[in-house]
Amino acid sequence: MPPLRAAVARCFLGGLPGPTLDRETRRLHVDVPFAGVTLFRQNAGDPASLRALVRDLHGLDPASPPLVAIDHEGGRVHRLSPPFTHFPVAATIAARGLPAVRAVAAAMARELAALEIDLTFAPVLDVASNPANPIIGDRAFGATPEAATPAALAAFRAMRAQGLLTCGKHFPGHGDTAADSHLELPRVARDRRALARTELPPFRAACRAAVPMLMTAHVVYPALDPHLPATLSRPILTGLLRRRFGFRGVIASDDLEMRAIADHWGPGEAAVLALNAGCDLLLFCHRQDWLRDAVAAVERAVASGRLPAARVADAARRVSRLIRWRREHARRQRLAIIGCAAHRRLAAAVRVS
Repeated sequence: MPPLRAAVARCFLGGLPGPTLDRETRRLHVDVPFAGVTLFRQNAGDPASLRALVRDLHGLDPASPPLVAIDHEGGRVHRLSPPFTHFPVAATIAARGLPAVRAVAAAMARELAALEIDLTFAPVLDVASNPANPIIGDRAFGATPEAATPAALAAFRAMRAQGLLTCGKHFPGHGDTAADSHLELPRVARDRRALARTELPPFRAACRAAVPMLMTAHVVYPALDPHLPATLSRPILTGLLRRRFGFRGVIASDDLEMRAIADHWGPGEAAVLALNAGCDLLLFCHRQDWLRDAVAAVERAVASGRLPAARVADAARRVSRLIRWRREHARRQRLAIIGCAAHRRLAAAVRVS
């Protein structure tokens, strides 16, 4: 495979249509050896079947197994049916104190470890500063940065201690939006001073804590970039996150199929803009044809000089380091830990205390 195709493919996280590794996904990985996949409810069967799927995905490249990721926050962002333990929303857990946050995060990580899943798109680092927000709300650990930051970082550290990769989200803050980026492109009108006071502190703290991955927000912040949403904004991702905050981990886009992006930019253009802005890992969680189109567009952009080859190589290196870290730190758990009595008691205690 040409080195450029291999490097470009390393910058993509895809999806698959059902609960088994299908022929089309296998063929896609041969053509485009993607960095990993994100699992959703349509992929999640019983624990043994789901672990078999994860192992099949890892087996696509035994020398450098693709990452298997999932959104696993608890509350309304929970893809796994019983017997998996369904923990409450972050706001409820945080209200019980940091020991409860740590205990829940560790229990969630242990259940994912039993499946051999590599990465969870959590914790939420957003501050629930707008009560009318339709998408974040109680998914955040707090309504102020003083409340949200220590709880989110406690969750991160507890999951990392179990060998699980984590991804804080959604930089530079989705908590003050009045729209859902799954459906439209939101805007946050706060000035720079207000953003620095409310939205940004959890992310600055996450950079200091060496969170390995941060996910971008499909949100326009006119005070930071009057034209482009954060996912596609070089001033926000490279200027603010990389240079000012000193973030050294992987920058992942939110799903580029969401309407906040897809209603305005095609998959190829979105991928080129996101990489040029500073994203390292681009998510196309459902449409494999869009992922193929995006890979081809990035290759053309590199060939034409529009996108520096060094930018793609840098992104691929960061993703490869993440995969190596997971291989070195993965911890195994038996399937029996899923939905065990101790986890059920913990979920009940946190929910009602």
